[in-house]
Parts: sequence; structure tokens; C-alpha cells
Amino acid sequence: MTEQQPYRVVSRHPGFELRRYPAHLVAEMQIQASFTRAPIEAFRPLTAYIGGANRARHPIGSAAPAMAAASGSEKIAMTVPVVQIEGERPGAYLIQFVMPASFTTATLPEPVDARVRIHAVPARLAAAMRFSGRWTEQAFSQRATMLGRSVTAAGLQPTGAIRYARFDPPWKPWFLRRNEVVLPVVE
Repeated sequence: MTEQQPYRVVSRHPGFELRRYPAHLVAEMQIQASFTRAPIEAFRPLTAYIGGANRARHPIGSAAPAMAAASGSEKIAMTVPVVQIEGERPGAYLIQFVMPASFTTATLPEPVDARVRIHAVPARLAAAMRFSGRWTEQAFSQRATMLGRSVTAAGLQPTGAIRYARFDPPWKPWFLRRNEVVLPVVE
């Protein structure tokens, strides 16, 4: 079973949940492409990283969701969601794979591919709206607008870029897919 990024629901509001996410690590890649193409282009290098294209700095303990490969590299279990964040320039996106919670910066292997970076994300408070459906820019954009309005109506202040989260593989029927838009808010 795929590990899911942990969070604690702080409160429920009309249209969203207010969640507290713990600090965590992501493997990320900056992509210059359309909203739809960006995750597709980042998928192979990020999947290669978690599948063994990495250099182990320290052995990963038996409690970690990982197995040592014969080549000396580590195999890291997949974690969801896969996150997409709009970049600073039009058509630029940051695609992130959330790393299993058992890893730290000291135990997570170094990527072989220089385009893949490891980034520590601090603990944060965020509003999240869950929905099912297709992974289109329009579907995510509509939810992001609704979430922004709901957050403001609840008296909360956004503090960062909206995150588009995908939880399911592409072969899962679109009407069963779990998706979320997540907006960090001021404490």
C-alpha cells in the first residue's frame, strides 16, 4: 500500500478542511511545459530517483519503507500525493514527490540526476479542498478559485502558492481519482 503524506485536520469549514502538515521532504524537479505536460515530463526522472537512481549517503534502516538494491543504490517507496506548483514564470512548474516520513535529510539518498533536488518543506497550516475527476488545468483552476474564495470568506489569509495534488495512478478511472487543491494560510 502506498504511504500517504500525514496531516491533522484542525477544523472543517464550508468548502475546505484546515490541516496541519508536519515538516517533510520532497524530491522535486522544475519543468518548463504546459500544465498537463509538466507532470508527465517530470515523472520519469523522479520515478527513476525513487526506483534506485540515487547515491546512498547512509544505509537506510530496516524500519524505513525501502530495500537495498544489488547495485548499492536504494529503492524508495512511492508516497502520495504528487504535487504540482506554479513556478515564477508562465509555463514553469515545480513537480514534487513527497518522500516517506521515515526519511530525514541525513538518511535520504542523493539523486544521481542533477535536475532532481531534495527540498525540506517546513511544517505548515493549509486549507485543502478534495475532489474527484480529471487532471485538467481547468478542473484544478476552478477548484483553486473556489478554495481561495472560501479561505478568504473564513477570515484566513493565504500565504504561498497553491499546490495541485494527485493521489492516484493515471490508469485509475477519472471519476474515482482523488485530487486536492491545497493553499497555505497564515497561522
